[in-house]
This record gives sequence, structure tokens and C-alpha cells, in this order.
Amino acid sequence: MPLIRPKTRSAPDWHDYLVSRRAASGERALIDFFAGADLSPILPIQDAPLMALDLETTGLDPKRDEIVSIGLVPFSLSRIRVPERRYWVVRPHRTLNATSVTFHHITHADIQGAPRIEEVLPDVFAAMAGSLLVVHYRHIERAFLNAATRSAWGESVSFPVIDTMSLEARIHRQSWMARFKRWTGRPPASIRLHDSRVRYGLPHYHGHHALTDALATAELLQAQVAGNYGPETPIGMLWS
Repeated sequence: MPLIRPKTRSAPDWHDYLVSRRAASGERALIDFFAGADLSPILPIQDAPLMALDLETTGLDPKRDEIVSIGLVPFSLSRIRVPERRYWVVRPHRTLNATSVTFHHITHADIQGAPRIEEVLPDVFAAMAGSLLVVHYRHIERAFLNAATRSAWGESVSFPVIDTMSLEARIHRQSWMARFKRWTGRPPASIRLHDSRVRYGLPHYHGHHALTDALATAELLQAQVAGNYGPETPIGMLWS
């Protein structure tokens, strides 16, 4: 597959937002996080400090559902630093429902005695500080962390991410070839995490565990950059 030319993409301007939020925040953990997230958009992806993030939640609505586990795995294009991984199980304020347990397999026994999200948020943001976060479907991770910080600290939060689902969508949903295939009646390619990994020959993992999915996302980005972009690609052409 030929390399995708990133010059055709326009990058969001995160700098002003991060500077203003750092100045306005009253939480030390958020101040440090906003400072560390303010990376230059021209930084090559091969030089970027990357951190794969995955959340497991009780559902898909951040206004009603809650985080039950958080997984972080630091990595680069050449190495995944598994020994430095971080993982938290947290106890939601509402009772777990059977549907969510079926997905993430975190049970009532698992959360007994676990901390609330507000108790671990300082550690989570400290662990993420200084890294460019990598997720698969940013509308979960950003939305649920924003809901958590608003509830715990009365402050909203957003941040740049590389969304591996969005990168797959550029090829398999938004490219002229993908649109031509839809026009001819062929169904769009799946851009779910497992199906995206299959396209790159990556191994199968059991999904819906925050650490496993974070690892799977890190591996997927490595494959995407190797196959479609290149290590010199500026992060501003990849982030959302």
C-alpha cells in the first residue's frame, strides 16, 4: 500500500486550548497534564512519547454510565514498554448491570473495596502527563474522562489524541476507493479494533479488558504508521 501523504490533512490547533486550560485550572494534576500535552504538531511520530489508553465503562453514555477500569501502556514506534503499564479498577457509584459485566467481565466481587474514580484521577493524570495519548475511538476516552473530571473537580478536560479508529476510517471509509466501493453496493470495511488488527496481520486478543485493549491499540498504531505513513510523519497530521 502506498504511503498516505499527510500534507492533505489539516491538524487541530491544540496549543491555545491547553495553555488557557493550564492557566485556569485549580487542580495540580490537570495543570501538569495540560502542560505535558502541549506537544509541537511538527514533532515526528517516531520521536513522540506515546501512551495507549483504554477505558472500560458500564455503557456508552458518559452522562449516565461510568468508568470501571483504566489501562495505560507507554510505547514508541519500536518498543512497547509493558513493564511500565498501569491499570486501575474503580467502583462506580451505580450498581453494575448484567450487560456491562458481559462485556468487560468486571464483576461486583471485583469492584468490592475498589476506589472510586475520583480517588484515582490524580494518579491517572499524573501517569498520562507528558505523553501523546493513543486510543481506538476517542469519543469514549475523552468523553468519559471529561465526565469524571467534571464530577470530581468541577473542571472539563480535553486533549489531543491519535485515534487509531479514525486513521482506519481515513483509508477504509473516507478515501475515494472506499467511497467507490460503497457506491457499487459493497459494505464498508469494519474499523473496529479487532477487525482493524486483522488487516495488518496482528494477533488475536480477547477484547474488553482495558490493559489488553490498550496494548492492542499500541500495536495497531505501530502497524498503521509502518504501513500507511512513515516514522517522520508529524503528529499534528495524525492527532484529532
